[in-house]
Amino acid sequence: MSEDFDYIVVGAGSAGCVLAARLSEDPATRVLLLEAGPRDRSPWIHLPIGYGKTMWNAKYNWCFHTDPDPGMNGRRIYWPRGKTLGGSSSINGLIYIRGQREDYDHWAALGNTGWGFEDVLPYFIRSEGNQRGASSYHGGSGPLRVSDIGAKHELIEAFIGGANEIGVPRTDDFNGASQEGAGYFQLNTWKGWRCSTAKAYLGPARRRPNLRIATEAQATSVVFEGRRAVGVRYRQGGMSRQARGRAEVLLAAGALQSPQLLQLSGVGPRPLLERHGIPVVHALPGVGENLQDHLQIRLNYECTRPVTTNDQLNSWLGQMRIGLQWLLFRTGPLAIGINQAGCFMHALHRADGTREAATPDIQFHVATLSADMAGGAVHPFSGFTLSVCQLRPEARGHVRLRSTDPFEPPEMQPYYLSTELDRRTNVAAVRAARAIAAAPAMRPYVKREVKPGPEASTDAELLEFCRNHGATIFHPSGTCKMGSDALAVVDVRLRVHGLAGLRVIDCSVMPTLVSGNTNAPAVMLAEKAVDMIREDAMHG
Repeated sequence: MSEDFDYIVVGAGSAGCVLAARLSEDPATRVLLLEAGPRDRSPWIHLPIGYGKTMWNAKYNWCFHTDPDPGMNGRRIYWPRGKTLGGSSSINGLIYIRGQREDYDHWAALGNTGWGFEDVLPYFIRSEGNQRGASSYHGGSGPLRVSDIGAKHELIEAFIGGANEIGVPRTDDFNGASQEGAGYFQLNTWKGWRCSTAKAYLGPARRRPNLRIATEAQATSVVFEGRRAVGVRYRQGGMSRQARGRAEVLLAAGALQSPQLLQLSGVGPRPLLERHGIPVVHALPGVGENLQDHLQIRLNYECTRPVTTNDQLNSWLGQMRIGLQWLLFRTGPLAIGINQAGCFMHALHRADGTREAATPDIQFHVATLSADMAGGAVHPFSGFTLSVCQLRPEARGHVRLRSTDPFEPPEMQPYYLSTELDRRTNVAAVRAARAIAAAPAMRPYVKREVKPGPEASTDAELLEFCRNHGATIFHPSGTCKMGSDALAVVDVRLRVHGLAGLRVIDCSVMPTLVSGNTNAPAVMLAEKAVDMIREDAMHG
């Protein structure tokens, strides 16, 4: 079976929904959007706190695991990824962060002309519908809704106060002129509901006759004629199907599955393809290399006062109260998700006290609840969590085919904590969290440190804690990187080097990981790509 379209978008995630919606704005353009997962019908997707449920639900989540990582004492790290309309924007922690100006200026300095901060800012603004309205840094009328956390929380106020006391300023905008500071996050929510890219972009586009959305349709390979991509093979309802893309095939399957699909299709490192008996369409050694991710280290605390979300969730009365808060006012814990506050600060300092990095090198996610793992059952005591992550890890891992079966997850190896800088930064991040917890503003709320606990005090002991308990904060990137060097996979217009009719448009194209959460940058990438696709089509 074969059908003809102008564009085929593979993956209805943070980037794919944007691409399909924007390209189908032209009624003369036929677009097919392929999504391996089902429609986003679960109420847990749309309720902000629901990602505690979707975190482990194999219907809406790929539930990947890395290979045993030597830097994590051989542990396999759980890597959730969205498997539904909206992709990971339907199951993530809702946090709206763009990264630092310097991240994008660094991309440009690497030779990626057109990707400096001033080049990408208009696309962040175009996508954003901020509750606060339009400004020089923000959009007020874009489809992706961004909202403030309405009510202040005394525990969060204490955290911000503690950060202030160790020299970190308070901020009310991590996406303004400077990222540094401690304050409340803004979230991708609107009136108490999650605003995924499926809701924001596909919602208004779904009924267009020139857009076909195929769910439970997993791409198995890109179809080539010579070195031109002309279509996609996929499986849906137990049947093999094929769609033809007259103009272009756009891979937006994410940093794990875009490189996997390229490798399955004969595009990637020659030795890997030959080892699996895959005919080489185009040898590109960088496909699947350059994998980067943010490692989160979670410090759990028992609180002296019954003011945490643990207290509410651990009693029927508390559950009823937060349920009514949401039903009547669309406020409270159900409308927020898990992490309310953040902090971007400097962890590493030289012997003379000066900062090692020019910009903040760690990020906090602060939750008024505690659990053994993200999305896990809350502890039976009053608890809160200070989660820290290194913003710009040096470690580089890879994604490689394990077999020619497109339904078997690829090998994923992040090589966490494999460099001296990464090890030093993570230990310094734990010490920074402890410094805030010990500050006068926080001290009245800290009954005890549950993890890592007082038995871990030396650098070696804290590093061992990071190895034994560290986890992903869900930002794999970089595996089809943009550039012109030997490991680059796409050019500055996101076209795959050496091939025609094929682009990659998702976090895999990031040459270096941005300093923060990756959902907003993925949306920006797609918004910018749409303009480039239209320009290239116009000029033949």
